[in-house]
Amino acid sequence: MHAVVIAGGRPNPEEALYRYTQGGYKAMLEVGGKPMIQWVLDALGGSEMVDSVVIIGLTPDCNLTCLKPFSFIDDQGGMIENIRAGVAKVQENHPGVEYVLTASSDIPGITIEMVDWVVRTSMETRHDAYYNVITRQVMESRYPESRRSYIRVKDMEVCGGDMNVLRASMVTRDEAIWQKIVDSRKNALKQAYLIGFDTLFLLVFRLATVEQLAGKISKRLHLRGRAVVCPYAEIGMDVDKPHQLEIMRADFAKRTIPA
Repeated sequence: MHAVVIAGGRPNPEEALYRYTQGGYKAMLEVGGKPMIQWVLDALGGSEMVDSVVIIGLTPDCNLTCLKPFSFIDDQGGMIENIRAGVAKVQENHPGVEYVLTASSDIPGITIEMVDWVVRTSMETRHDAYYNVITRQVMESRYPESRRSYIRVKDMEVCGGDMNVLRASMVTRDEAIWQKIVDSRKNALKQAYLIGFDTLFLLVFRLATVEQLAGKISKRLHLRGRAVVCPYAEIGMDVDKPHQLEIMRADFAKRTIPA
């Protein structure tokens, strides 16, 4: 499977991470002696499930390495746009590709084992989109101070993961679906309309399981989606805030202390 890594974000001066990046790329912040994205590339490059990598938003002069063939494309200005452009690049390089693995550049805790698990677990079925979720129990057991945001459903509280599998043709073919998602990102009313008010009601009152919600949202968006309950907190431990960066730096520092 070919992978797409989203890496182009530069925090603005008003954002908390700016004092760390000073105008540079968030993906290049140092964790454990390497840029965050390098840990992601190491995990992808070491995975027997990954054939190549497309990096979105960085350039070759960042001096990154990967054990698998990798290439760069420009930042397209937004998460959805970047995913679509990355998948299109994979299709250009590898015509006929069916599925693509997507990952953010700010999950430095991931390992080869986790990449393999995500791909293998996703490919047990033939859905259009797979979305990894991590339970609050798993996340807070691994990272007690992470302060993630959780969605409360009937059977658990979950947060989203940042490494997922998508059917390539679904991402690049249906312009209408993706445009609706882009348009609704900062509008609660549009988001409610997009997923359906009945689904929103079930979500608010915790009357549906993760699987039921995934099914209803998939139906609303006219795709076959599957929510995957992931056992690895690292896949959901993205670095969006200063305290999360410090958590990851402290976590990596412990790895270097001799036993």
